[in-house]
Amino acid sequence: MKLLTLSLSLFFLSFGTANSGFDQIFKTNLKITVIDELGNIVPGAKVTIYKNKLDYDAEKNPVQETKITNNKGQVTFKKVETIAYYVLAKKGDMDNIGAGEIITELEKGKLNKANVVISDGL
Repeated sequence: MKLLTLSLSLFFLSFGTANSGFDQIFKTNLKITVIDELGNIVPGAKVTIYKNKLDYDAEKNPVQETKITNNKGQVTFKKVETIAYYVLAKKGDMDNIGAGEIITELEKGKLNKANVVISDGL
């Protein structure tokens, strides 16, 4: 009987710490694909994420260093918090200012994906 109780206790103890292991293995990431207004991917765009509108507007205090999109127009921000982010994407005369620059709250432990459209503003 004591062996059964001990076994069940160990089982529930290990089960209770499973979420900690999950959080350590599966980090929350954000993959952003930058496209133009025609839906074409934009390689070589600079992408920066911010926690709030003030920092976004001032272009200061980014969450991580600015990243450059790859040949598929994508960047990935790894190990981010599960909050909403303001995204600034630029390439040459094109940017996403005034065009849906916020990404809603992310799902924990997942690769969250979002598209950002940039244009020349004309």
